[in-house]
Amino acid sequence: MAEEKSKVLEGTISLPYRWALGPVFTRFFEEFKDKKIMGTRCPKCNRVLVPARRFCPRCFEDTTEWVQVSDKGTIKTWSLITFEFSGQVKKPPYIQGLIDLDGTDTALLHFIGGVDLSDLEKVREKVKIGMRVQAKWRDERQGNIQDIECFDVIF
Repeated sequence: MAEEKSKVLEGTISLPYRWALGPVFTRFFEEFKDKKIMGTRCPKCNRVLVPARRFCPRCFEDTTEWVQVSDKGTIKTWSLITFEFSGQVKKPPYIQGLIDLDGTDTALLHFIGGVDLSDLEKVREKVKIGMRVQAKWRDERQGNIQDIECFDVIF
């Protein structure tokens, strides 16, 4: 059998997009302009959902009640990102985590800050599941997820 040859093609693919937020995500992000995190409450199971959702994914009930929740919470899990890949909004290293905000029943994925990343080996010693965090709001907010720069660890 003859040895097969293969090539590697290199290039850049750009995918511009427009995302129709709908009324629920529109309100969810617009409230960020006033440093408010709002969730929706399920009328059947009473869970508070953040990010806000039009219906409860557990009960399939429409959620029409809006509830303001805290911008403080607890780290549920986290990951240290040390390599670059396409589409990143931040240059590594950085930490992303799932955050259980006080008053909610679902987790929010966001950046975790307030941690010295100059010695990556020490990050694991410092960052722990269960640590408290608080939103670090940008001075100028535009009504999107980046209005919260990160959730700083409260030491």
